[in-house]
Parts: sequence; structure tokens; C-alpha cells
Amino acid sequence: MSYIEAVDLKKTYTPKGAAPVHALDGLNLEVPQGTVTALLGPNGAGKTTTVKVLTTLIRPDSGSATIDGVDVIASPERIRPMIGVSGQYAAVDENLTGFENLDMVGRLYHLGAKQSRERARELINLFDLTEAQNRPVKGFSGGMRRRIDLAGALVMRPPVLFLDEPTTGLDPRSRIGMWDVITTLVGEGTTVLLTTQYLEEADQLADSISVIDDGKVIAQGTSDELKASIGGQRVEVSLVSRDDATAAHEILTRFGSTEPAVSLDGRGLTVNAEDAPAALQLILTEFASRGIQLYDAGMRRPTLDDVFLKLTGHTASADETDADTTDAAPAQKAQK
Repeated sequence: MSYIEAVDLKKTYTPKGAAPVHALDGLNLEVPQGTVTALLGPNGAGKTTTVKVLTTLIRPDSGSATIDGVDVIASPERIRPMIGVSGQYAAVDENLTGFENLDMVGRLYHLGAKQSRERARELINLFDLTEAQNRPVKGFSGGMRRRIDLAGALVMRPPVLFLDEPTTGLDPRSRIGMWDVITTLVGEGTTVLLTTQYLEEADQLADSISVIDDGKVIAQGTSDELKASIGGQRVEVSLVSRDDATAAHEILTRFGSTEPAVSLDGRGLTVNAEDAPAALQLILTEFASRGIQLYDAGMRRPTLDDVFLKLTGHTASADETDADTTDAAPAQKAQK
């Protein structure tokens, strides 16, 4: 049995004056212990609704879900002490300092004054917030707020951590810092389920990826397995002159296994190739013989963006925050 398991989850909303919306439509999910599973999917696919079911914030219409064998639906009071949740929006008190926020969470969990303060200090150090610990959170940057929020989810050292868009809005440095923290936690045995709009985040962190669309999992596997499932390598060329585009297209058609895709500016061309190294050599030889000049040429494997496009019909974009269209309230920390 997987550490987190969902079987045939269904959840339907009926907005006033509108047709029913199936937020979850038979979703199945398995997350092994001590691993990271990422949920990818277009806006409104059901990612946030899945997290809310698993964190006891909403009940599904049907189906089952367990964490470490405990029934999420029948025994929510047993689940809540086992989990930490960091939602899409930082759930912090802006008038309290960073330290006071973490101390408060410890008190709510009945840790006691001394233990709450000790745990708050540990987390302040872990998240590199020592210099800001005594400043009100209302003066924190977005990245600092996210770190305090995640720290709050870790006060009780939960064995399971749910992260809903954990790095949305962060600058690259803050995002990498958050990745480092998550990697450390998993190395210590924490099981993590995260939703993310950043494909490179899933590539970097996830042991397994589940692609969700229309309320169900439509593909799952490791990053490499998903990339391999949509075909082999690509050959890409970038032309110096757009005037050579027709000749380049003809050459790529002969040596590739698919019709070449052309960039918007007409100078970049991409083609699938069963044996990309051999195809690239032949293409470059042909280009040289016909005097076609290149800015760049090379091979690449499919990316997660390619997988996303193939499976869902469009690319992922940075504005896809997946606040599920029928259930957009941010997930808050599940408290005891």
C-alpha cells in the first residue's frame, strides 16, 4: 500500500445557474513513503481540489483516500496531526513577527511555551530568517512570507507535507532555496505531494509526476518515463537568413521522422528524429553543401512542456495558478 492513496475520487460542484462541474472525476493517485509526487495539469484540472480532499478540508462525493492506512474521510481527526499544509497563499499573521508566528503555531498544537520557542528558533535557522525573525511579517518580501508559511507547516514535524504551488511568485534565488529545503525534508523521510505550475520544479524535485486533466490522472511516471512516452529526440536549427527557410524545411523533412515545426519568426525549425545524432550529421552536411548558414544547431530530448502539450493539448504557462475554478479558496494549514 502506498503511503498516500486515493481511489476513484469524485467531486462535483453545481454553481447557481450553471451546469455541474466535475472537479474530480474518478481520480486515482499513489504516493510512496519518503518521496515527492508532483501534480501537473492545466488550470481547473483538479489539483487543488485533490489536495483539499487529502487534507480533510472538503469531502469528496465518492471514492476513498488514506494516509498511512488511515481513512481521510472517516477519521479526519487522526489525519490532521499527521500532515502539514502550505497553500497557494501564505497563511500568516502580518502583525506578528516571524518568530511570533511560528511560536503561535506551536502553542496552537499545545507544545508548551518552552518547546514552542525552541521549535520556532530551529525553523528560523533552517529557513535562513534569523535577521528578519523579530520584524513584523507585513514588512516581509513575498519569498520570506512563503518561507515562514512553509516553516509553520513543519512545526509539528509532520510525516506528510502538502505543498500547493509552493514557489508561486518567488524570484529564482528564493525558488532554488525552497527546493533545497524540500529536498532536505524528503531526505529525512518526509513524504511530499506538491502541485506546481513550474515544469522545471517538477523535473527538479519529483520522484514521480501525475498529470491531471478533467479531474482524473491521465498519465503518471518519472520525468524520464513521461518524456520517453511521447517520442524520441529532436533536431533543432536556427537559420541566419529566413530566405533559407524553404530549403531547410525540405532537408529536415527528408532526414526527420515528422513534419518540421517552424518558429514564429520563420528561422527556427525543429524535427523529430529516431536517430538524432545521425540525422543531425546528415542535416549539417546537407546545409553546408547548399550554403545554408546557421546561428545554432543541436539535439534535445522532449521536455515536460512537450509532455504537457501532448497530453493536454496546450502548453503550461506561468499564469496557470490552478485555483480550481469551482473551488478557489486557498488551502490553509490543517490544524489539530
